Amino acid sequence: MKLYKKIFIAVFAFPMMLLAQEQKDTIAAVNQDSIAPVTEVELERPAFESTSLIESQTNRVYGKGTIEMIMNHRFGLVTGTNDLIGIWAPANIRIAVNYSVTDRITVGFGTTKDKRLQDFSLKAALLRQTVDGKMPVSVTYYGNMSISALPKEYFYHTSDRWSFFNQIIIAKRISKVFSLQLAPSYSHYNVVDAPMNNDLFAIEFGGRAKVTSSMSILLYVNQPITSQDNTPKSGFSIGTEFSTVGHAFQIFVSNYRGIVNQQSNMFNQNDFFEGDFAIGFNISRTW
Repeated sequence: MKLYKKIFIAVFAFPMMLLAQEQKDTIAAVNQDSIAPVTEVELERPAFESTSLIESQTNRVYGKGTIEMIMNHRFGLVTGTNDLIGIWAPANIRIAVNYSVTDRITVGFGTTKDKRLQDFSLKAALLRQTVDGKMPVSVTYYGNMSISALPKEYFYHTSDRWSFFNQIIIAKRISKVFSLQLAPSYSHYNVVDAPMNNDLFAIEFGGRAKVTSSMSILLYVNQPITSQDNTPKSGFSIGTEFSTVGHAFQIFVSNYRGIVNQQSNMFNQNDFFEGDFAIGFNISRTW
């Protein structure tokens, strides 16, 4: 466990070290006669309209002082029985709020119905794509710590309630129409049932294609790459996003039941192409 603690501390400290270094690098050179002019770098528009790409995070970080409210909803699996395409089946829901501490750092809190998960998140824009192409991609860190609020009889120790997720999001706005992202991730549960591993690495691919100024097609694929005795199924989601100033609405089909990333990565046993999918939607509002 000492090694895992060191990994978590290093990952969460890494964004802060990079931001501190960037601040040093932006100080203009000063001589006795004049101050050298500072050339303002024009940043590319964000690759995605909202902070979510169906089941994942995007590189989007809102400006300082922005508050974002989010509702994630997943209906039950579509079974073809008398469940009205999953709408009458048991659903999973998450409500969250994020706050942009700076133009580069966002913190958040969310609560999820399944497993009564309470998650605390940090998102940091490490590198941002520029118009002149000198920085061709955006690199963003996202991480969360989640604790289950289930009754104590479900756990031997308080530490058994905790799980963690860390991800590096590499995104690029290719054109006005297309945006792509690639995101390796690391999930950890303090306690899992034998013979599962406590840790899982995965790689995610996502994209957006704009159809109109306010409508886009979204794609999400997530592939676990850590060997497990009972290997979780790949994640696959496809949907549509409608966005306006301050709002984003995504409706989609997905084979994930969980909403918190590490839960989906570690435990998903639904195969999209075998018919195991559900209808879901995400709603976000910013102020």
